Amino acid sequence: MLGLLVGGAVLSNAFRLAAQANFDAALQVDMDGLIAAAEPDPDPEGGVLLAEHFLNPQFARVYSGLYYQIRVGQNGGQISRSLFDKQIQPVNEPAKGPLTWGSAMGPENQHLRVLSRRVDLTPDNRSDANYIFMVAGDTSAVDRQTREFNTTLFWSFLLLGLGLIAAILLQVKVGLAPLRKVSRSLAKIRDGEARRLDGNFPTEIAPLASELNSLIQHSEEVVGRARTHVSNLAHFLKTPLSVLAAEADAQPGPLADMVKRQVFSMRRQVDHYLSRARAAGSLDVLGNRTQVSAVMDDLSRVIARIHAARGIVIDAEASADIYFRGERQDLEEMLGNLIDNGCKWAKGRVRVRCEKTGGRLVLTVEDDGPGLSAQQRAQVGERGERLDETVPGSGLGLAIVRDISKLYGGFFALDQSSLGGVLARLDLPAIV
Repeated sequence: MLGLLVGGAVLSNAFRLAAQANFDAALQVDMDGLIAAAEPDPDPEGGVLLAEHFLNPQFARVYSGLYYQIRVGQNGGQISRSLFDKQIQPVNEPAKGPLTWGSAMGPENQHLRVLSRRVDLTPDNRSDANYIFMVAGDTSAVDRQTREFNTTLFWSFLLLGLGLIAAILLQVKVGLAPLRKVSRSLAKIRDGEARRLDGNFPTEIAPLASELNSLIQHSEEVVGRARTHVSNLAHFLKTPLSVLAAEADAQPGPLADMVKRQVFSMRRQVDHYLSRARAAGSLDVLGNRTQVSAVMDDLSRVIARIHAARGIVIDAEASADIYFRGERQDLEEMLGNLIDNGCKWAKGRVRVRCEKTGGRLVLTVEDDGPGLSAQQRAQVGERGERLDETVPGSGLGLAIVRDISKLYGGFFALDQSSLGGVLARLDLPAIV
């Protein structure tokens, strides 16, 4: 747009200069004709005789816009019929050779361009007469032509500018379409709807798509190897711990009791950090997508069988279109611990619900057990302390839930349930 504005200003100025030069050339032609038609008047008072056939016919029409005036010495001299009873009083510009250009106000407030020239009409310059010929023309024609040209130039450049904008928008739309396709494909990978960038891409974009696919594959391989190493390490640790526990059971005594306590503590730590390592690794893999209702139904059936002897009823409800942005096993780890913990303390009923708000999903697990005070909820939820050693379990389940939820950018909290027991609320990222 700036280029069009500058170009328009340059063209407008160039046209005005050309029109002015053409106008000045016409004045010089009229000056030459006036000089050619002039002869000294033999009258003693001096003057000039003009041959009419050499003159421009506009000189004879009143206020035609073309005028002449001839001065002899300090006398007023003679004027053209077109001036009627007016005089030309030019404001001269610096002289350029024999010609002097100037400007003046003409009849009817016309803006005149004035050409002056000193002429000696006697042969061999023997006369003392001092003749000054002036030809003046109305510049309104130049102004009118310039305005017409500027109007044409404005609309032409406006159409050109709109055409350029349309061409640029079309170029951007067509040229960046492959990048928008890459963006949509990456969004699908992020939401778990795809695992790779699929489709045909232009030559300029194909290397980018290939590198992105390679990066995704490499990330999956690295995370897979890390998980394998962590699982192998946990397996190798659990086997010696099992041997130690068996030996301590076979040889009761103070030493055996201490060994069993330490083995129990070590098992808790292995399970805890194994869960954290698996969850942290899954965050680096694109395309994770888990349906919440499927996980909730599977866990409810399995855990209900575990607590079937106590007659615990698990009421689970979730919409089929809610998806967790993460791996299934991590959601199973968190939700399974919460449901199992609720069943351990419930009298007969556990209620599980899932709702989606924007890009977040909220899982709630409630039980009809004895409940906890605010202080007890803080001890269990924040510090992971066990309040009752008689209840089965390692006491590490809620700590694992809290740690994994933090890794996913979520949070975990305990509150009072309307059923009378504890309400466990888990906030996690969802797929919109």
